[in-house]
Amino acid sequence: MSNQEPVNSFSSRIVVLPEANIDTDQIIPARFLTTTTKAGLGKVAFNDWRYNADGSNKPHILNEIDPTEHRVLVAGNNLGCGSSREHAPWALMDYGFKAVISTEIADIFKSNSLKNGLLPVVVSPEIHDKLTQNPQQRVTIDLESCTLTLEDGTTVTFQVEAFARQCLLEGVDAMGWLLKRLPEIEAYEKTNGKAA
Repeated sequence: MSNQEPVNSFSSRIVVLPEANIDTDQIIPARFLTTTTKAGLGKVAFNDWRYNADGSNKPHILNEIDPTEHRVLVAGNNLGCGSSREHAPWALMDYGFKAVISTEIADIFKSNSLKNGLLPVVVSPEIHDKLTQNPQQRVTIDLESCTLTLEDGTTVTFQVEAFARQCLLEGVDAMGWLLKRLPEIEAYEKTNGKAA
């Protein structure tokens, strides 16, 4: 059973990476995919954007912010395109992000994010503009009501697949959701077994 930090309602400053078509290899380069654990992957999130070949820091926003204060990544259109890799949401979460926002999020990346506890939020170009024009603003995300509230008070709704939303609210993955319901499953099997 995989427990995760539940996602319900939280407020955070945003960090904006305005580039479009940020692919999974940019989020975490393939050379870092040898691990099967999530711990430590935040250090190599956007590695080639953040570090020089000798390991020294480049002047990049992700090297300058406090990840505990900036839990929401706002990216350009078509976030997470490219190859499927669970390491991409793992790296973003280990860095400190709880949610990613874009006008379009690649389907496989969106699915991998939802399965691993990272909330993908798709917004209109107008809302995206409001976010990118005030890149240090604080937003509030409420998964119960599926709303995003900007610092100026603008509130919009977003969509999340129902089962994935429930897992995020409970802080579990699909297997964890099933295991939490094991007593009900066993009771059902006993009843149906006797009836058969």
